[in-house]
Amino acid sequence: MPPTKSPDRSHPSLRTSTTKDDDRRALAGLLDELAALYREVDASFAGQTCPASTECCRFGVTGREPYVTSIELALVQRAIAARGGGRTLGRTPPPLTGHEDTSRGKRRLTTVDERVCPLLDENGRCAIYTSRPFGCRTYWCERATSPAGVDQRAINAFVRRIKDLAARHAPEGDLGRPLTRALAGAGANSGPGPRRRR
Repeated sequence: MPPTKSPDRSHPSLRTSTTKDDDRRALAGLLDELAALYREVDASFAGQTCPASTECCRFGVTGREPYVTSIELALVQRAIAARGGGRTLGRTPPPLTGHEDTSRGKRRLTTVDERVCPLLDENGRCAIYTSRPFGCRTYWCERATSPAGVDQRAINAFVRRIKDLAARHAPEGDLGRPLTRALAGAGANSGPGPRRRR
């Protein structure tokens, strides 16, 4: 019986396939590490309370927006894909009530002025809650309360670990960028898609 030949790994189609498989496995491993880190973050913030006003998800109201690294964006993209893609996002929730103060000469914010996070669904809930970025997990809005206060050293340690993961994901460097800009750059923030017919 003649000896069996092993596949020629030098053939370009086999190298490309192997490289893509290796890349997918490496990304899956990094995303698993990020998910485990997020569980630690959630546990450390378990004592925090949030009134679920979605005010912090309206960047024009707070004047702040969470930054995301490349690895966090990859997890967000995976969660968006699991929902059926970007066309399922961008359905605007109702405007906030109570944040406008016209008695002091401030104008009432329109929905556009609120700059609603594109991940917020029409019911005012995060469409990818379990995969939300670090900045969304750390209760940076003023409405959140904590019996022990915020441990800035713990937050900084988590940030360093996320940056380390991001550096392994994108060795050329990714220090983070605003969530809406990152989503737009990834093609995941193209606005509302067609509603499904029932």
